[in-house]
Amino acid sequence: MTFASPQCSNTYSVMSAVIAHLSIPTREGQSMTDGGRTEASLQGRTVVVTGAARGIGREIALAMAGAGADVAVTARSREEAQRTVGEIESLGRRGLAVALDLADRAQVAPAFEAVVEVFGGIDVLVCNSGVGGPSAPLWDVTDESWDEVVDVNVTGPFLCVRAAVPHMIAAGHGVVLVIGSMTGKRPLLHRAPYAASKLAVVGLCRTLALDLGAHGVRANVISPGLVGGERLDWVVENQAAARGLEVDEMREAMLADTPLKRFTTAGDVAATAVFLASDGAAAITGEDVNVSSGLVMY
Repeated sequence: MTFASPQCSNTYSVMSAVIAHLSIPTREGQSMTDGGRTEASLQGRTVVVTGAARGIGREIALAMAGAGADVAVTARSREEAQRTVGEIESLGRRGLAVALDLADRAQVAPAFEAVVEVFGGIDVLVCNSGVGGPSAPLWDVTDESWDEVVDVNVTGPFLCVRAAVPHMIAAGHGVVLVIGSMTGKRPLLHRAPYAASKLAVVGLCRTLALDLGAHGVRANVISPGLVGGERLDWVVENQAAARGLEVDEMREAMLADTPLKRFTTAGDVAATAVFLASDGAAAITGEDVNVSSGLVMY
């Protein structure tokens, strides 16, 4: 079975490697065991991925479905989410499209109630929604720009966790994953609001891990590095302008900083999310996991 786009094919190839290593079932439902390793299937689990109409969120949603999960996809419009749901269903899993704009707090609780009504519960929450915010010196950042970044990138995960976690506690198990960023630890010029928001979710998840451990619920952050795509193009352009460099020169410099000499892909992040959501990561909680081709090692 193949995905409908080259991006999906990338996720498939990454997931194949993870499947071979972790005994995750194949997309045809067959399980590949490896000695006495812990089974790492998401079969029969319900996953919610916010901001999953495109980019990293979409790749995560498809990878979760590829590992056997049913997946609820949120996006600002139901039509956007439905495109990803169609791809999930083509993998033989159930999908649900939910309209959710995290800038509007009143939408959050009803969105999660809709997921529980259809799927009966929530096993895994992936807080992927985020905004890049302004690229400007902090003293030139407006109140409105700052508030937008904090509302979506920090308050958004808080609201989603608050809506989802009671169902996990009632079930006695669950996983919360928040997509952070290397920028929270390795700052870029003129990116203070974004960097602050992404470091904030590390504190959020580590406290969640402490609070929820006794209930069988784990919480981790995934901090991607320079992920290829439209947003990276935007970052490169803005960093080049801030440093007085040509765009190609800036891109080459960023690539040179990575020990693996490659940018991270959305598929890399998705494979990590599947592993952390699985029982293979049963002893991993409160961690900030870098997926950065070695660009960040702390």
